[in-house]
Amino acid sequence: MTETPPSADLRTDEPHPARVYDFYLGGKDHFSVDREFGRRILSICPQLRPLAQANRRFLARSVGVLTRDYGIRQFLDLGTGLPTSPNLHEVAQGIAPESRVVYVDKDPIVLTHARALLSSRPEGVTDYIDSDVVDIDRIMRQAARTLDFSRPVAVSALALFHFLPDPQPADLLAHLRDRLAPGSFLTISHVLPALREVAEAYQGTMGLGALRAPDEITALFGDFEMLEPGLVDPFRWLPELDPAEREPSDEIADLGACAVARKPAANSPL
Repeated sequence: MTETPPSADLRTDEPHPARVYDFYLGGKDHFSVDREFGRRILSICPQLRPLAQANRRFLARSVGVLTRDYGIRQFLDLGTGLPTSPNLHEVAQGIAPESRVVYVDKDPIVLTHARALLSSRPEGVTDYIDSDVVDIDRIMRQAARTLDFSRPVAVSALALFHFLPDPQPADLLAHLRDRLAPGSFLTISHVLPALREVAEAYQGTMGLGALRAPDEITALFGDFEMLEPGLVDPFRWLPELDPAEREPSDEIADLGACAVARKPAANSPL
């Protein structure tokens, strides 16, 4: 399925966004420079760690809903990041073992961990595409080895688009939405302008594309119709499905937003 990952310059002398995110999540795939940067960011905004963790729980809940309640069996994950259990395919295949999942990331650090993303159940398939997410034509060509785009596909882009400047997210999503079959889904999570100080710290070290207000995030879904509860912070997207989810305090809420939306059939309501 996927070629043997090439050797990568891990650049352990400077912080890396995927490894810093792994630090927020309590993972082990990071270095001292990433911990130092992460601790500096958490001194600015200690809420960022629970926000990152809530974002991962939102991933699990949303994939579970799409697999269990909507019968989705095909997933395309843009900007995958470092493997963190449960991975998307673990959730989907835990409900429907025949699920097919394609991960996409351009980061050589993620590529070195791709084997962990390819541990599919025997009934299903996982694949990994090494590509910049803005090259959506190439991604869809390669993903078509695994996914049937004439049938519904759930596309996810979690904590990704704030790393891309305008108009890249809107452009690539407009192209992608047009090519998805009716009944397909789009899942997005994104930080909000309340994290301006954090964004400035990232821009000084690693770069950050753009913070977007809720109405700008909503616009990324185009004419797709949002599932309830609409665009909310990750803690409030169907928290009743996860007994471990806790109601956020006021200072944690409104730092990030997420939603899941469906492509309707022509001239048909959701």
